[in-house]
Formats: sequence, structure tokens, C-alpha cells
Amino acid sequence: MKLSDVQKRLQAPFPAHAVAWKPAAYSKDRTRALMLAHIDARSVQDRLDAICPDAWTFEIEVIPGTEQPTVKGRLTVLGVTREDIGEAQPGELGTLKAASSDALKRCAVQFGIGRYLYDLPRQWVDWNDARREAVSPPQLPDWARPDHERSPGGAHLVQAMDQLKYELPEDLDLQREVYKHLKAALSSIHPMQGRAA
Repeated sequence: MKLSDVQKRLQAPFPAHAVAWKPAAYSKDRTRALMLAHIDARSVQDRLDAICPDAWTFEIEVIPGTEQPTVKGRLTVLGVTREDIGEAQPGELGTLKAASSDALKRCAVQFGIGRYLYDLPRQWVDWNDARREAVSPPQLPDWARPDHERSPGGAHLVQAMDQLKYELPEDLDLQREVYKHLKAALSSIHPMQGRAA
């Protein structure tokens, strides 16, 4: 297997629930915020594990003498290596872990993982400064969602499959959650059957 064989799978959009939003700028009165979409390092690791579980590695090298913890990351996928710098942000308690996660995500973008998020339109939303959160988080456009989320019931099926990834949960509440998502997916595909169930 070569990198070119899996490029489209690496570049595929993430499920909407895996995309988070953070403010990049605020209006002067802090009632509006410019939101940026991002994924976390675990999503990158999950994508690599799903596509080439035994054919990727990530290494870091600490860069001394910087104000914030900074590392050089080196991600190798199917024999191809990409490098980038990761830096902990002041609000992240200045940890090497945060810098390493940043480096992994930056290296992954060079392989196309999550790169489409940079193409999203600028989204200003109402901001609740007291709670430090968007009043209503932005929504991803259809083109930035996986194919299965564009079909009726697709998002519910993804949630159920995520919960069943390893095995049927023993916890009864988790089983009910899986059932709820499967039922919602079926009722959106076949509305009459969903009501009868």
C-alpha cells in the first residue's frame, strides 16, 4: 500500500460531532465571535489507525529556549515523512502535551487530514462572554460533511456505530443510547415505520 492509495480516505471530512469550534476573534463589545473549526489529536490518531494502523509513527523533538513549550513533530505515514512545529498556547497551561498535539495536527494537515477545515467560510456567531461559548455553534456546510451524514439518518447511524466500534456495551444506559440512535436513523429513512415502532 502506498500513500497515493489512501490519500482520498485521509482527506475525507470528519463526522460533524468530531469537529469542534473555538473563537479566533471577538467584536469590540464581545457579543459576536469569529469561530474556527478544528479537530483534536485523537481524531487524527483515529483516522490514521483506521486507514493504516501499522504504517504510521509520530515523534517529537523539544525545541529549547522558547517562551511557550514548543516541539518539532515528525509524522511518517506509509514511509512518507512530514514535519511541523507545535506550540502550547498560554491558556493550555503551557504543557508539552499540548505542543505535541498541535504538532501532530499540523503534520497531519500536510497529509490532507482536516485540511478542508481551512476552506470553511468565515462564521461570526452570537457570543455569550459570561459562559465563554457561542450562543449557537456554527454548522458545517454539506460539502464539509461525510457522505453518510448527507443522507437521511446517516448521523444517527454514525453515532450508533461509534458506540458499537469495539463491542456491545454492557452498560444498559449505553445500550439504550445506541438503540435511540438506530431508531432515529430508521425513522428518518422510513418515517411511517419509525412511528409504528
